[in-house]
Amino acid sequence: QAARSTRTIVIAGVPAGLLQDDVMADILTIHFQMSRNNGGDVEEVTYPTRSAGVAYITFEDQEVVESVLKKDQHLLQDKRLPRQYPLTVTRYCDNVSSSLICLIML
Repeated sequence: QAARSTRTIVIAGVPAGLLQDDVMADILTIHFQMSRNNGGDVEEVTYPTRSAGVAYITFEDQEVVESVLKKDQHLLQDKRLPRQYPLTVTRYCDNVSSSLICLIML
């Protein structure tokens, strides 16, 4: 089993405060499980986080991370949301130096 950090992505641009946190986590799960979003089996969604509008998605397979990252644009859409929300999807970094690089890239 691949290390957890290699199976995790960071999602920025999650619309905060519109819906209950558990509902938003469900919407994110559905989005990243859909094949049209290059998704796959989601192991865990961490939302909310200490950063507003940021979530962490951990997949069961590392290959799904690569697939999701290749998709040009992720638009979060659900009938419970007033509109589509563009999401920024990046690789999760678990050590300090690469985390700084990831933050700069965001």
